[in-house]
Amino acid sequence: MAILVTGGAGYIGSVTVETLLSRGEEVVVVDSLVHGHRNALNPGVPFYQGDVGDRDLLRRIAREHKIESCIHFAGLIEVGESVADPLKYFGANVSQGISLISSLVELGVRRLVFSSTCATYGRPEQMPISEQCRQWPMSPYGWSKLFIERILDSCDSAYQLRFVALRYFNAAGASPERGEDHEPESHLIPNVLFAAMGRLPHVTVFGDDYPTPDGTPIRDYIHVADLADAHARALDFLRKGGTSQFLNVGTGQGVSVRQVIECAQRVTGRAIPVVVGPRRPGDHTALVADACLIRKVLGWAPTQSDLQSILRTAWEWRVRHPGGYRSY
Repeated sequence: MAILVTGGAGYIGSVTVETLLSRGEEVVVVDSLVHGHRNALNPGVPFYQGDVGDRDLLRRIAREHKIESCIHFAGLIEVGESVADPLKYFGANVSQGISLISSLVELGVRRLVFSSTCATYGRPEQMPISEQCRQWPMSPYGWSKLFIERILDSCDSAYQLRFVALRYFNAAGASPERGEDHEPESHLIPNVLFAAMGRLPHVTVFGDDYPTPDGTPIRDYIHVADLADAHARALDFLRKGGTSQFLNVGTGQGVSVRQVIECAQRVTGRAIPVVVGPRRPGDHTALVADACLIRKVLGWAPTQSDLQSILRTAWEWRVRHPGGYRSY
């Protein structure tokens, strides 16, 4: 009996596959490799290149492997790009997501862990953000994830498809063999480390006039290994007959952009040049999770998500693999 992991050659997906294998699970991966990396996967993992919306491919996988559950990562994740090209995001994240869910129902798979996002909340009405907060996304990316959440909720009632939707805050860090390698890279921590390596001339701080202690935005960073553990626990919860859930995945602690840069300088031992730019449209002052419910439901708590551990593991991976997965 195998777990189908969609987008398993991506950043969070590959670390989750690594975690599942370490627990003795049988895993099958499908990934288009548009943004994923074949080298991010153990070569022994059964791999199928293609889109999750390809129902013939899903039937083929089911013929060759007995699929008992699915962890669904596959999709597009760039907020800015989603604003510029919303139909691309609704096609990749919603249309293909519906096809995947339809295939799972057809194949008799009734357990799904879904990669969702705190972007479904939009502009938060309270801080920290709990699962009961109003959801009104600020971007097509956020809407695409919320649409799938609502579709899953309907499929729970209609088809008994049990799911856990994990609303990530800011994933970061690396395992010893797997790290963050996007092209182009838009996330703060990889770009801070690129500046430390000299691959970028400086880090741009987008606004230093926010109502925070140092004027820069605050975010809740979660180590990718802790995030992978949350997926494994969510799957175990469903296997034991757990009911469908929407759960935040974060630490409940926020750090500012300047705190990230200062910690990165200590971890790397290198100066990191900073340029202050204007605020980016849509950026929030602070996004911090209320993570009480996931602790109660899954018994999950982060163990590696202090900022120094996140930066140290990301730096060590990048030093060993300066070209990312092209270094393998």
